[in-house]
Amino acid sequence: MAKRILITGAAGFLGSHLCDRFIKEGYNVVGMDNLITGDLRNIEHLFKLEQFEFYHHDVSKFIHVPGHIDYILHFASPASPIDYLKIPIQTLKVGSLGTHNCLGLAKSKGARMLIASTSEIYGDPAVHPQTEEYWGNVNPIGPRGVYDEAKRFQEAITMAYHTFHGLETRIVRIFNTYGPRMRLNDGRALPAFIGQALRGEDLTLFGDGSQTRSFCYVDDLIEGIYRLLLSDYAYPVNIGNPNEISLKDFAEEVLKLTGSSVKIAYKPLPVDDPKQRQPDISKAKEILGWEPKVDRAEGLKKTYEYFKSLPKEELYKLPKEFTSNK
Repeated sequence: MAKRILITGAAGFLGSHLCDRFIKEGYNVVGMDNLITGDLRNIEHLFKLEQFEFYHHDVSKFIHVPGHIDYILHFASPASPIDYLKIPIQTLKVGSLGTHNCLGLAKSKGARMLIASTSEIYGDPAVHPQTEEYWGNVNPIGPRGVYDEAKRFQEAITMAYHTFHGLETRIVRIFNTYGPRMRLNDGRALPAFIGQALRGEDLTLFGDGSQTRSFCYVDDLIEGIYRLLLSDYAYPVNIGNPNEISLKDFAEEVLKLTGSSVKIAYKPLPVDDPKQRQPDISKAKEILGWEPKVDRAEGLKKTYEYFKSLPKEELYKLPKEFTSNK
């Protein structure tokens, strides 16, 4: 019998790529999403497949999925500043109630569960690069606290189910990831920069642009998650690309890629915006035999081609303002 996996947040950027990967590996995939930030267009190519079924459901409410389930990947959550500043309560609920519901389902089905945590649990880090042993520097009552603390609670309750109930659990700490199916209007640095370049607008940089990020192409990230799920390691693992770059240099790369003649416009740095972000991936290398393969130039080219192919109206479907270069 084919293995069956539940993927929450299935219509989102990462969730949809995970659906593709597990279908390719021969799994039966159950996708679940309330579509608050997800988009059915990301998974519409799967609806014709017998191996795929979809539940339009909010995981913050009771979850029932008939039949056996071998694995659960919990990827339901707003993940951009635009989203979690706009829907803070839902962000907290999906990280707490949603995770609790998924853990309860995993326990009742005897399933292994992997949660999508984030580099944001490190906050504005005082340790660089960030190792899994670092506890972080997070402001729980700041504007980003709704996302950061939801993810920190998510890790805590997952480990509690592992230690108290003996549930098989995995925790991936995801660093900045990019690639096709990102939303142009989600407020993150890469889609914001490319979208502005395509519209002929100046690129918005917050602060002086010296803050750093480390960008991982989506195919590399999905491979790391796949390996972690099938490993026997229950503690958090950083998955990301350690190739660090300042946001100013990154904006210059985007301008060169797009051939745009627009300039860079500077705005004040938002509250609690991380100054540095770089994963230490020693554990991923040692335990999973994983490291990223796609270099930034290649990944950016693929992502740019995807954004260029979108209908023109997508280019102008924008929030009122960008709030961060996350």
